[in-house]
Amino acid sequence: MGFYIQEEPGLLRRIVSWVTDIIVVIAFACFTVYGFGTQIPISGSSMQPLFSTGDVVLMNRLIYDFSSPGRGDVVVFQRGDEKLNVKRVVGLPGETVQIKEGRIYIDGEILKEEEAPVASPGLAEYPVLLGEDEYFLLGDNRDSSEDSRFANIGNVKDSQIIGKVWLKIIPLLDLGLVE
Repeated sequence: MGFYIQEEPGLLRRIVSWVTDIIVVIAFACFTVYGFGTQIPISGSSMQPLFSTGDVVLMNRLIYDFSSPGRGDVVVFQRGDEKLNVKRVVGLPGETVQIKEGRIYIDGEILKEEEAPVASPGLAEYPVLLGEDEYFLLGDNRDSSEDSRFANIGNVKDSQIIGKVWLKIIPLLDLGLVE
């Protein structure tokens, strides 16, 4: 008569299932962080009062894989010098943007009443026709923003826009969705 150790039935199956679950959870967490949790630190005053230096926001990298930026979206784009900037979409592909008498015009119509006039029209002093893959971006703090009005930024191509800002996480007291 011999002695033998009998393994519990299905032990290997449970271990494989457990390891598979862990791998799926880790993959989902990585996807979620990459897609919706890229942290972007804010520096400068160009987006005040929405954002100030030291604020941190989260960017959705995936949204523009399925849709296009819309007017009013707050986007992150990569400048020609590889720096990341956060600005608001004002002009859409195919539109003509002009700033005259302190007001923003899209295809000859006033975009909206600004609380304060835009002091410097920059390149938009004359009509700026956007290409089929170009956007005109402005900072919310129009008098302190380096944006599409200036030659070093200019019209921003679709390929330069890397995501949409969707959540402000720092400071914690201002935690909330970005409109």
